[in-house]
Amino acid sequence: MDTPPAMRRASHGKLSLAYEVIGPDHGRPLLLLMGVGAQMLTWHDDFCWALARSGFQVVRMDNRDAGLSTHLSELGEPKVVDMILRPKRAARYSLTDMAADAFAVCDAMGWDNLNVVGGSMGGMIAQTMAIERPRRVRSLTSIMSSPSARIGRASVRTSVKVAGLLQQQVHSPEEAGRQLVEMYKMIGTSPSVYPLDADWLHEVGARSYARAYDPAGKLRQQAAMLAAPNRTAALRKLRVPTLVMHGSADVMIRPSGGRATADAVPDSRLVMLPDVGHGAFPREVWPTMIEEITAISV
Repeated sequence: MDTPPAMRRASHGKLSLAYEVIGPDHGRPLLLLMGVGAQMLTWHDDFCWALARSGFQVVRMDNRDAGLSTHLSELGEPKVVDMILRPKRAARYSLTDMAADAFAVCDAMGWDNLNVVGGSMGGMIAQTMAIERPRRVRSLTSIMSSPSARIGRASVRTSVKVAGLLQQQVHSPEEAGRQLVEMYKMIGTSPSVYPLDADWLHEVGARSYARAYDPAGKLRQQAAMLAAPNRTAALRKLRVPTLVMHGSADVMIRPSGGRATADAVPDSRLVMLPDVGHGAFPREVWPTMIEEITAISV
């Protein structure tokens, strides 16, 4: 049985960043970054251990304003109208700041360079890492992401449905678990294609609530994503081995976001995952994902 990883901490200025290490010290360094409001728990334990058995030392972390990392409550809650109409005014920090957090975790690990894998907003942070410090990034894997929050964005109908669900306040781990299950019924892979792992999603939602429930922190992360400049031009200059994976049925960041990323990065590899939605990846596609990540990594 795989040993549960111990939680560690890295410092970046006044921030304390929570992370876990999975796999042997001699493994290839690989950092996992997740999306808006999601905690490190969203990287399934079994997926992380499968990566470790493929030769990686895996680190998964909580971004600032999520999980057990520092929550910047003193920065206040961005107004949704500003996030939409005046995103730079709404932003309390930037994706560059979040990329620097990730590098601080790498420094704590003693990694001079690394393979970075990011999902959704985590993919945008990973792209930013590769653009700003390419010598430290061995390979970039951008999953269900985009060069800009405005490329491949969700339809108005999907956005309204998701916003309506998230406006329902939760008051217990049980309610948080149910809400996460309902969320993935909306945006995840259709159960008619792959079974929804509702028990695991419920557990993740409940554990995430117990670790930290912070809707304002989620908005601050989203504001940073919306305020970030279009990275297309910068990605065209990138010479880092790059893998782009995207679900063909993704409704939150539609497949055009993945295609735009792959089109921008020279010599990148695009892998479309048939019928896969946004968020938690079905166990059935893990072998493909791990094979592709292993092939691109150094």
